[in-house]
Amino acid sequence: MNFPILSKAAIGLGNGNLSIETTQILAPVGDEVVVEIKAAGVCHTDFDSLGWGKKIVMGHEGVGIVRAVGTEVTQFEEGDHVILNWAIPCKKCAQCRRNNFFICENNSPVIAGNAVSGGHARLEATQLGGQGIERSFSLGTLSEYSIVKASALVKIPQEIDFKVAAFVGCAVMTGVGSVLNIPIPFEPDSALVLGVGGVGINVIQGLKIRGIPKIIAVDISAKKLEIAQRFGATHTILNQASKGEFRHFADLIRQINAGQLVDLAYECTAIPALGAAPLACIRHGGMAVQVSGIEEDLTIDMRLFEWNKLYLNPLYGNCNPEIDFPRLFRLYQEGQLQLGEQISAVYPLDNLPQAFKDMHSGENIKGVITFA
Repeated sequence: MNFPILSKAAIGLGNGNLSIETTQILAPVGDEVVVEIKAAGVCHTDFDSLGWGKKIVMGHEGVGIVRAVGTEVTQFEEGDHVILNWAIPCKKCAQCRRNNFFICENNSPVIAGNAVSGGHARLEATQLGGQGIERSFSLGTLSEYSIVKASALVKIPQEIDFKVAAFVGCAVMTGVGSVLNIPIPFEPDSALVLGVGGVGINVIQGLKIRGIPKIIAVDISAKKLEIAQRFGATHTILNQASKGEFRHFADLIRQINAGQLVDLAYECTAIPALGAAPLACIRHGGMAVQVSGIEEDLTIDMRLFEWNKLYLNPLYGNCNPEIDFPRLFRLYQEGQLQLGEQISAVYPLDNLPQAFKDMHSGENIKGVITFA
């Protein structure tokens, strides 16, 4: 491959807008790898990145084929199929030594408060107009090519369809991982999932895989609740209350669950007013999990914690990339995890604005961008 190579990419302009432009990818050095992106997921975070105040190559979910490697790379070679992981571990800090790769002290863009790069990627490796440009989460998957650290990659089976694999590295990992990777200190028999968008659907799948017999889905959309049943929800609650109201959930749950609240409740809406909602849904000694990552001030009635309730706020489903991604693809190949069924629409890169529009309208469970 002759470098630099030209790469059509979605560029977030920092002011709420985007443009499709051509970047240049320089030759990889050291531990860098050039990946030809074959498919990328479309996520709410990608839309948010339009307003990060600087130009960036957008995208943090994606899969592709290795096309070139730096001199220090020994674990990948040209032709490998790989998934890109946005929580890139350094493998050296205290958290990485504890296998908490998702909260790496050196590279995590979330912990560092900088979702553009987290201080990890070589700026000049991707250029726009003769100047280096940052890549979202050090990846920039909404581009024909991406140059990343080898530690951002995990091999995937070559028989896996790229479209199916495109969004495993965010929504699927977050949802399923928040169930399978979080220790539950008792044997649960009921769970509630509040909000059944892309993440909530995968929480439901994780609960089904874990063998929870009663799974209650809650949403404001009857259409989404119907979809949730296809992925494993056994009961549904259509929330018709004012936005942010949740105290009435307890009575509705008791009507479904033999007069009892549930053992587990997962909040997947990202609505700050619902941050305390899962606590109102669980019985004494139950566990509430705040999956969506609310990062705002909340006023919480401490009586909601009575008695012996746990409230957890995991990041990215406690992802251990080298263990979790192979497990997710194995579950898919065994028929336990539905992936293709989550894809509502496939778009070319030029139609990214339409993909965002469909995402916000609730038309899509998941939209996927593919590259010719």
